[in-house]
Amino acid sequence: MGAQWKSKGKELVANAKGRLFSKLAKDIMLAARAGADPASNAKLRLVVEQARKASMPKDTLDRAIKKGAGLTGEAVHFDHVIYEGFAPHRVPVMVECLTDNVNRTAPEMRVLFRKGQLGTSGSVSWDFDHVGMIEAEPATPGADPELAAIEAGAQDFEPGAEEGSTLFLTDPGDLDLVSRALPAQGFTVLSAKLGYKAKNPIDPASLSAAELEEVEAFLAAIDANDDVQNLFVGLAG
Repeated sequence: MGAQWKSKGKELVANAKGRLFSKLAKDIMLAARAGADPASNAKLRLVVEQARKASMPKDTLDRAIKKGAGLTGEAVHFDHVIYEGFAPHRVPVMVECLTDNVNRTAPEMRVLFRKGQLGTSGSVSWDFDHVGMIEAEPATPGADPELAAIEAGAQDFEPGAEEGSTLFLTDPGDLDLVSRALPAQGFTVLSAKLGYKAKNPIDPASLSAAELEEVEAFLAAIDANDDVQNLFVGLAG
């Protein structure tokens, strides 16, 4: 959870898929600004692979690439904004947004943070490391994540969000390099992105069940906002 929080709510599959595709489309459009060919655009290649693994329809994927690359004649503009602060009970939070209207997103974040505390720039980020995050699963029986991390050039590894997966952590500049190297070490890459990992995550066991429930409800409300791309939380586990 300290690397990237994912909602534990039992959302309808259709709604969850729709939100995932919306977030992926934004990532694709943003990456496609540097070129519409994934072969020569490493960032686009990574997010396209992620979209395909999520079963995004081909026409939706192609439309996002063309739109982002300016091939449709439509103007696409997203601001990348990070909000820092605390969830209830002083749990540090970093909220990564991609928005086409900061004047809409900012007040929405202020409202969402009322049950916590919205901080200023740098108030929380000092306690997070900026890293590459690669979630991968074994492609061959007995694939060793420790050996794969060493051979592929990852800094560290830990259990991933998906059952049986591993989260490989890299220097930000090594994200694509490590992603390309992992398949040769017996791992299939599920997703690869830059993110934030808490340096001193809070142990959930230090919170009561009621307190943890408050934190989860706060995080779920923020994650449901359409402009939120990623949510990084200083909770261990």
